[in-house]
Amino acid sequence: MRRYPVRIRIARATATATATATATVPAAATATATATATATATATARNGRTPGAATRAAAAAAFGCVLLLTACAGTPASPAPKNGDAPPTALSGLAGAERRAVPHGTGGRTPDDFNGDGHRDLVLDHLVKPAADSREDAGIGIVYGSATRGLDPSVRQLLSAHANAAKSGDTLPSAFDAEASCDLDRDGFTDLIVGTDPPYNGIGRPPVPLQILFGSPEGLTGKAVTLRIPDRARFGNVRPDHPVCGDFDGDGRPDLAVTASAGRFSFLRGPFTRDGRPRAAGAALPGAGPVLAAPEPRTDTNGDGYDDLVYTALPREPGTTGTGALLLGSPDGPGRPGGTYRFHAPAAALPTAPLRTAPGHAPARAETTLLRRYADFDSDGKPDTVVRTHRGESADLIALYPAATPDRPLITFTTALFTAG
Repeated sequence: MRRYPVRIRIARATATATATATATVPAAATATATATATATATATARNGRTPGAATRAAAAAAFGCVLLLTACAGTPASPAPKNGDAPPTALSGLAGAERRAVPHGTGGRTPDDFNGDGHRDLVLDHLVKPAADSREDAGIGIVYGSATRGLDPSVRQLLSAHANAAKSGDTLPSAFDAEASCDLDRDGFTDLIVGTDPPYNGIGRPPVPLQILFGSPEGLTGKAVTLRIPDRARFGNVRPDHPVCGDFDGDGRPDLAVTASAGRFSFLRGPFTRDGRPRAAGAALPGAGPVLAAPEPRTDTNGDGYDDLVYTALPREPGTTGTGALLLGSPDGPGRPGGTYRFHAPAAALPTAPLRTAPGHAPARAETTLLRRYADFDSDGKPDTVVRTHRGESADLIALYPAATPDRPLITFTTALFTAG
């Protein structure tokens, strides 16, 4: 199963946090890594708030930034589990990052808000794994939003096939990758669509690999349910894939589009039931595939009240250039040809969260920085930038750069926090 990132206004006291981070990764095969992050914060009270209260809030936010990662050498890895029945492998030696409970929300309309508290959350795939962890897929990391820092790494969840996936027959999937997010059942809590790899013997129509984890006041908890695609809405024997959320028929309810065979796609009208069934679905529509995507940053490209859809020949990373064919939304769904659509890269170069190598040790491989999300995390009405800088699977750093300070991260952390337990 391939992995792709999710293509997931309140006045507040001004709080500025400055974070610096280093990660030490020797080239030795023991894969010992050390990451430290320090943060200092200053706050200026406004609108009648006392300086003491603002300073305490900023200091508390900065405290959560202090991270220390030490991945100790382990015994030789055991053979990889055949499915998701194996529990996550713990990483010893990780300290300095407390884990706090997910705050309970009451629901709302904020995008990517899985616990409904009004703050956007962050979905992360490709988590750093301990050296002894032989699983191909470490799971999905969720970092919950914060009123003071945009994101709070101490409020986090690890979603895995072992803990959260629905079985196909009596087998858990081994892959568990975030694909899309929207409030499919319209309860005020964003839901997560996940890609899996159910077994298939090549006979008949393959099982649907997509599952839904429903949001709640506690966030994303419990077991996922398999997306139910009526047989009449499927076409051919290609697994449904590349889910895209949107209100394609303009009725105010979230829909899903997923790929089918021979350049067709299934249009599933929302809302969806808690067992994964769409409100309605007709025959698969022509004119799309093999990859579906949402236009960026506006899903309604012509402002007619219907979200639109793009199909491309190849998948693409967020923030990269590319072209595709536009399908315009309508009361009948996304089917009207809209011409060529072009994805544009950000005008400015991506900021980096540099991983530094210890003296005397050459890096095992080059660093890579990718855009993970371009969205408003600090509720100032302007999109912020989240990037991931990584060196293979052994070390990484996530950094949130606010729109107001694009050269200085508000928060940094490593995804090793998730796999450490």
